Amino acid sequence: MPKWGYSTVVGEKESEVRASLREVDVSPKWAREVCEAIKGLTIPEAKKLLEDVINYRRMIRYGRYSKKRAHHAGVKGPGGFPVKVSKHVLKLLESLEANAEFKGLDPEKTKIVHAVSHKGRVSPKYIERAFGRSSPYNKTYVHIEVAAVSSP
Repeated sequence: MPKWGYSTVVGEKESEVRASLREVDVSPKWAREVCEAIKGLTIPEAKKLLEDVINYRRMIRYGRYSKKRAHHAGVKGPGGFPVKVSKHVLKLLESLEANAEFKGLDPEKTKIVHAVSHKGRVSPKYIERAFGRSSPYNKTYVHIEVAAVSSP
């Protein structure tokens, strides 16, 4: 067990599996929206969704962070193609699938019940300005966790 732990107790029984990515350089807002989109899907359905997002065939609906975003008929509201986040989460789902197979579970019947992104380390940076000044801005990294339960 890693020393940082998980934010959920799902994954400690024989029929449960989980995986995580730590310190990922992606947008925290779009990571939250992608995690919300894959929650409740099986692993193959979620992988198919993310592959379609990467290839610009399907959109992810933006629920919380939707101000000044264009509305689209495909998602019946604000949405977009968070490609960078989708690539990282797809890699995470492949790890989750491998963990399920290692435990002897069927990935086709494994349903994602917990997908969440957390704030990670904050790296301070500075933007150079005119007249020898500079302005600070921070780079926030993201932790992404996924847990799934296999149904008999």
